[in-house]
Amino acid sequence: MASISSTQSNVIDLSPAEWVQSSKPLRLLDVRSRFEYTLFHAPNAINLSLPRILMAPVPLLRNWALPKWFWDLSKDEPIAIICLTAHRSPIAAQILANVGFTQVFNVTGGMMAWRKAGLPVCKGHSA
Repeated sequence: MASISSTQSNVIDLSPAEWVQSSKPLRLLDVRSRFEYTLFHAPNAINLSLPRILMAPVPLLRNWALPKWFWDLSKDEPIAIICLTAHRSPIAAQILANVGFTQVFNVTGGMMAWRKAGLPVCKGHSA
């Protein structure tokens, strides 16, 4: 994986192709809006929008904004973040690193790069 680079503390960039080829299973969070997600998304991606993730550091809002399954995740579980063009995903990735996740990956180029690489996509609400 030659093009993997660390751009921020505890966040590792990788291309869509590198994500697909990863030897370790990575949970994929799509931080786009629900509407964008239903148009097309990566198989098995879970939609959790950036505005919800932005509330994670705020004690009074975090339990309301983020689902229980999110807080039940192990802080050591590898998590990859994707958006449309990789403008939102680095923000979300850094927040996850700041709240204690230790293996956070940012999918560079987002879903536009994913589609350009010819990788499979799904439509609708579920992956």
